[in-house]
Amino acid sequence: MRLSAGLILAVVCLAQTDTLQLPPLRTSIVLEGQPVAISVWGSVSPAHLSATVDLADFQEHLTPILAAQLNRSDKCGERLTVQKAALAPSGLLTANVHYEHFGCAKAFGKEITKRLVGGDAVVEVNLTPTVADNRIGMDAEVRKIDADGSLGEALHSGSFGDSIRRKIAANIESSVRKSTDLKSTLPAGMESVLTVRFADGGAGRLWLAIEGELRSEERRVGKECRSRWSPYH
Repeated sequence: MRLSAGLILAVVCLAQTDTLQLPPLRTSIVLEGQPVAISVWGSVSPAHLSATVDLADFQEHLTPILAAQLNRSDKCGERLTVQKAALAPSGLLTANVHYEHFGCAKAFGKEITKRLVGGDAVVEVNLTPTVADNRIGMDAEVRKIDADGSLGEALHSGSFGDSIRRKIAANIESSVRKSTDLKSTLPAGMESVLTVRFADGGAGRLWLAIEGELRSEERRVGKECRSRWSPYH
């Protein structure tokens, strides 16, 4: 999710000598053609930051966002279609996909296309919020793939199945990371004092909780950035 720069960390840049309660800041971003509403609220003092990001609307738009990243239809190769995707507050992403693998060969001057494997699959992906390189993002790791049809058989048939499994996992992990990249640049040095985790907002709503104890160095960063950051930058 590409939050506008400074939205989440605006609370830090507004830090004063007293604790500041930040009312919900609302904005809308466009991901793969899908408008996604984002809300952020929290509190900040010279020594502590606490912020919550509501990702419920991202959950609602997850299927078309991932489909735009993942869907492919190669004549001689892989064909993948995202049918449904859901993201639980625990960070477990479940994607229902249809996968086919085609091979091409020439015979008697003609190109022959043959489906090698195909079927429906349920892919489970663990998402973990991260703070690295002054950015908030997500790590994605495929933990399970269940499939039917010839795809299910192939996944349990040695090296060919292992190759398909690795391709599906690599494609989904890469696409999920791109789709959930917050792209929120933090003030320099702050990544070392922040923790980011998923939280349950109730009724299956996914929240992102950000906490941090600000040392004297980071407090100075917060004061210095007030003139450069705006909640709606």
